[in-house]
Amino acid sequence: MRRLAVLFPLLLLLASPVLGQETRIAAVVNDDLVSVVDLQQRIRLVLVSSNLEDTPQNRQRVATQVLRSLVDEKLELQEAKRLGVKVGDEELDEALGRIATQNRLPKDRLDAYLKDRGIDKATLLEQIRATLAWGKLIRRKLQSVTISEDEIDETLARQKENMGQPLSRVAEIFLAVDDPRQDDEVHRFAERLFEQMKQGAQFPALAQQFSQSATAAVGGDIGWVSPDQLGGEVGEAVRRLNPGEVSPPFRAVGGYYIVYVVDRRVAAGSAAQDAVVQLVQVVFPVPTTAPDSDKQRAFAQAEEITATARSCGEMLRLGRERAPQTSGDLGRVKVGEMPAELRETIATLPVAQPSKPLPLRGGIGVLMVCARDAPPGAGSTDRDQVHETLLRQRAETIARRYLRDLRRTAFVDVRV
Repeated sequence: MRRLAVLFPLLLLLASPVLGQETRIAAVVNDDLVSVVDLQQRIRLVLVSSNLEDTPQNRQRVATQVLRSLVDEKLELQEAKRLGVKVGDEELDEALGRIATQNRLPKDRLDAYLKDRGIDKATLLEQIRATLAWGKLIRRKLQSVTISEDEIDETLARQKENMGQPLSRVAEIFLAVDDPRQDDEVHRFAERLFEQMKQGAQFPALAQQFSQSATAAVGGDIGWVSPDQLGGEVGEAVRRLNPGEVSPPFRAVGGYYIVYVVDRRVAAGSAAQDAVVQLVQVVFPVPTTAPDSDKQRAFAQAEEITATARSCGEMLRLGRERAPQTSGDLGRVKVGEMPAELRETIATLPVAQPSKPLPLRGGIGVLMVCARDAPPGAGSTDRDQVHETLLRQRAETIARRYLRDLRRTAFVDVRV
């Protein structure tokens, strides 16, 4: 990308309204213009959607990357126009409806919501139009991509090897470095995003606005993966993080990453996570403020249940006899919807075998699986999920290369 003629101090233009600034140009992108007003409006949208205070300091911190995003959107829309790809009014309307839902608003209140926050609706529509058009272009490219049965088999084999190993629900922000001269600039911006998260900015909102990964549209959500699946520096970063933690920015292939580990569970196979189990429990109540002697007594009682119960009927009988108020049949429960600390135990616990004593809500208890129903067509579903994952990875690679090529051949004159 060629950047020419820095004409105005950026912060001054962003913070101070100037008469006639509608004619001021922030950037020229081939035959299109990005005005200073366009830039100001998009910055305002970014700050609001990211839960950041609208201050001159925050505007300055995001300005360079916002302008780069606007330039990229112009390139994407120009390419869509060249290839005859259009975004209809119905598609825009559906996207606006989803945004209203995400903000817990009735759809007819979205215009007022934007106006109250000083955002021109046209700014949001232009961003949506570029996102939808670019998605259509990438899907066109994917029509010629084939995921072979051998690739699916290899992926499933690796998943089988990972059974019993930790899986993490991971989200990402990726900032590309297409030119080594941009490295310091992109790194500094990644550090700013990280600092903004510390101040309360939401990771999904920042990912939607700034990430240059295909996952940006879903707040950076990659899904459930093992570190080995991610590989390299990204996998190592995930290994070091605990659930709920965000990594500082780090350099990897193609640019800088920030990763967020949303949750963690043990890989028992997606079918095991989707399985529905019939559960019974025996729980010996212990208040959180109880002395250690009471806790030890409850643990010993739970150990006795583990040692003696050999069927669900026997578990229910022992529960009625020893802790009737807190024991009984829990009904049918989906493994993946159970608390994270119990999923591994339930996913791997054989039918009619009592668990070891566990800290459960209100006390110490023992669980038993009475029946386990695998989801219908689990094998087929696994293959479909793997196919979708591999296709998403291909789309990611295609999108990065496509936009990189558009940047390299474009005339871009940045003037602020």
